[in-house]
Amino acid sequence: MKKLTLFVLLFVSIASFAQNDSKRIAQYNLENKVAILGYDPVAYFNVGKAVKGKKEIAANYQGVIYKFSSNENKDAFVKNPSKYEPQYGGWCAYAMGSAGEKVEINPETFKIIDGKLYLYYNAYLNNTLKSWNKDESNLKSKADNNWKKFYK
Repeated sequence: MKKLTLFVLLFVSIASFAQNDSKRIAQYNLENKVAILGYDPVAYFNVGKAVKGKKEIAANYQGVIYKFSSNENKDAFVKNPSKYEPQYGGWCAYAMGSAGEKVEINPETFKIIDGKLYLYYNAYLNNTLKSWNKDESNLKSKADNNWKKFYK
């Protein structure tokens, strides 16, 4: 009986993790399960610019694949993924705050706020980072609340 109980608990735990991974994959801004269009999330912090990651240097964190420009960046991410993951699943922070919508981003348009990575749409003469900067506190609060509707 103990073995059966242990098996059931293990099965439920694995199913729960798989469901959480599936939810992340469904809500995050991914292309073939790859985040930030293949850009290195750690480079935003240690280089201060967007750097394309390499397919041979990658890590899977809860079903989401991140690519890195160096093994050092990969190691830093693996040690503390929540420090480097983009906010709002990698969707445009401005759109999440202003309208509660998932909008694609330009990985080269970003801002680090309180040690967190925020990404923005920037195309066709519409750089949403500029709009974000005009009302950052209000938009960030709204974006935090709106993201909870997508990912709890």
